[in-house]
Amino acid sequence: MDSSNLYDIIIIGGGPAGLSAAQYASRAKLKTLVLDKSATAGAMAYASLIENYPGLSKPVPGRQLLETFREQAERFGAECKEAQVIGASLEGDVKEVFTMDASYSAKAVIIATGSMGRKAAIKGEAEFLGRGVSYCAICDAAFFKGRTVCVLGDSEEAVKEAGVLTRFAQTVYLISPSQKLKVEPDYPALLIENLKVIYGASVVGIEGADAVERIALKDSSGKESEMQMDGVFVYMHGTKPVVDFLQGALERGENECIVTDRMTGTSIAGVFAAGDVSCTEVRQVVIAAAQGCLAALAAEKHITGRKKTKLDWHG
Repeated sequence: MDSSNLYDIIIIGGGPAGLSAAQYASRAKLKTLVLDKSATAGAMAYASLIENYPGLSKPVPGRQLLETFREQAERFGAECKEAQVIGASLEGDVKEVFTMDASYSAKAVIIATGSMGRKAAIKGEAEFLGRGVSYCAICDAAFFKGRTVCVLGDSEEAVKEAGVLTRFAQTVYLISPSQKLKVEPDYPALLIENLKVIYGASVVGIEGADAVERIALKDSSGKESEMQMDGVFVYMHGTKPVVDFLQGALERGENECIVTDRMTGTSIAGVFAAGDVSCTEVRQVVIAAAQGCLAALAAEKHITGRKKTKLDWHG
């Protein structure tokens, strides 16, 4: 095992729950790693203004408040990496978390991936998953070298992933359901020659035989058309807990949320869940942050074998 990749705590997710957990864990002098697929992809980052978080003297963009969370965590010593987690092995005293580029090990894992996942909703999406439909450009871009692909979405994450695909595909279509992307007009990826944006359109069908061959489009007026396509990368968001990478390893509740005890512990010892990915009834930044705190305290107790939770490391 590579000792440089062995941590006390790995936190999957960089929203308010994950970064609050990172603050408390790193302040407790635990070697802490945050794996976050995108700093701009979560619900808090999408919030235009937040005004009801304690301590704010005026409303601030969610992205700005999230950046403050991240800076605090890093100031205490947490390490943050932008990486897509694709799997995990959670049994045993040492847990393993897998990304496309590396695997990391830890004594405890905190899952804080939020609930912006979605069930396959486009006709043909589920049927062609792994046969032309993908949710991860970084993972699958190389399979589409010299081909024609599309990215569905209007978020910064979608634009960024479209940029990744331009390095492999011959042509990349970014199909936005809105008339305006959630990035500045001079965003670097939008200047790439083989990236073409289609505004105000939605994909209503994905078709083919053994693999994706074409898509059915509907524009804002309701007119439908077809486009030849080899790959479809979906970056639309919903309200489903993001737990696909766990492959059923943890006990789930209604709507696939992770079942936890009052200190965020899950069905596997040393694994904790905080924020909207857990079975919480109230989805607010302050609740997610509080659960992140609880998860870090519970993880520290698990790692050290304490009988009681240590509450402060000041001085």
